[in-house]
Amino acid sequence: MAGVAVLGFLVALELAARHYGLPGPITNQVREVVGAPKSGGLLYAALALMMVVLTWRERCVAAGAAIGIDIAFSLVRWAADAKTTGGQPFGNGALWVILGYAVIAVTRRTGRERVLLLKGVGLGLILVTGRKTGDTWLLITSKTRPAVLDQYVATADHALGNPSWLVGRVVTATGPIGFNFLDIVYGQLAVAAVVVALYQLRGVAAERRFPGHHLVRTFLVIGLLGPAVYMIFPVVGPIFAYGDGTAHWVKVSLWAAEIPSGGHWAVADVWPHMPPPIATPRPMPFDGITPRNCMPSLHTAWAAAIFIHSRKGPRLLRYAGTFWLIATLTATLGFGYHYGVDLIAGVVFAVTIEAALRSFDSGWDRSGLQLVAYGATVFAALLVSYRFLPLKMAEHPWVSASLLMLTMTSVVYGFVRTTAAREPKTTPVPQPEPQPEPI
Repeated sequence: MAGVAVLGFLVALELAARHYGLPGPITNQVREVVGAPKSGGLLYAALALMMVVLTWRERCVAAGAAIGIDIAFSLVRWAADAKTTGGQPFGNGALWVILGYAVIAVTRRTGRERVLLLKGVGLGLILVTGRKTGDTWLLITSKTRPAVLDQYVATADHALGNPSWLVGRVVTATGPIGFNFLDIVYGQLAVAAVVVALYQLRGVAAERRFPGHHLVRTFLVIGLLGPAVYMIFPVVGPIFAYGDGTAHWVKVSLWAAEIPSGGHWAVADVWPHMPPPIATPRPMPFDGITPRNCMPSLHTAWAAAIFIHSRKGPRLLRYAGTFWLIATLTATLGFGYHYGVDLIAGVVFAVTIEAALRSFDSGWDRSGLQLVAYGATVFAALLVSYRFLPLKMAEHPWVSASLLMLTMTSVVYGFVRTTAAREPKTTPVPQPEPQPEPI
């Protein structure tokens, strides 16, 4: 039933994209079977997820086959003088191996082994398909939401001291080294999630079953529900609404020049040098290319999910989860992709979804229901306040900022308290005191 639902959703999204003259997620994924993949690293991360169900010998064979196929593709492209413009020269092999194991599961496995292998294949494919689905959805937001609400969010952001402008100046001052370092961290968030997920799923091959809850579930639900809010609250971000778009980073970035700028639609070219003045906000028209993907900040939500799930890992994994959260927050603000209030909404969004999934896995109880209901209420209240009270928030920054931080902290505290109450309480077994040896 889950597979049929996912397939139906993909078909519907493909038809919607075709309606606007755009290739849908199915078309884009089929192209990568032969064409240059958009993200080879993501395809190999998907292969790594799939391999959690394999033995070590099978993993070595799968990895070797993927690398061999990629080498063959590279030789063919070199002989045919085919360019990989807009893509990467590797990744096809990983996708071929994943699809090959789907065929093996259907034709060579039976019973529980077939189900387990299909789950592994599905886990890998859904990561890749989720990326394609997100790309298509972002294009749809740009076509269906001609007006954006950036002025409302920018006005509300005065309550926090305009953090995007502040961090944007810091990142600009670091030059190409700081920007490209953060850009790598920002762009490889899914790979970081796979690293944490691989640790959580390390016992699948031995136990022959998946755990009840893991990071991939949270990641996918965030990606599924988040774009729906984009349609309700379309925002393009400060670098587009108040700057010259990605042209700001062209001189220091290795990749930003490939992204449409959209700067000529901006209210004024003031980011990150001078925050916009406090004035009555209004909806503003924007181009049909730039995604309306700011509210909430899903990069913040995903990074928060990685941080939460890394807490039970070894020390190195916990440090990595903390680093990725801090670096992602810095990049989302410093690149001008998000306002500060986007990040607060993203944290509340992630924690509420994580609480709901954990309650679903362990059984709904009173504390779980209350936490999810409270988190959803806080998230809705944030959106309403950003839309209808931004001027009041800007005029009373100390009160507004305190309330924003307090409400976010209250959701996080409720999650920590509820999670701790569900942890199994282990009491140390008393050891008998040593007795003196008889003489």
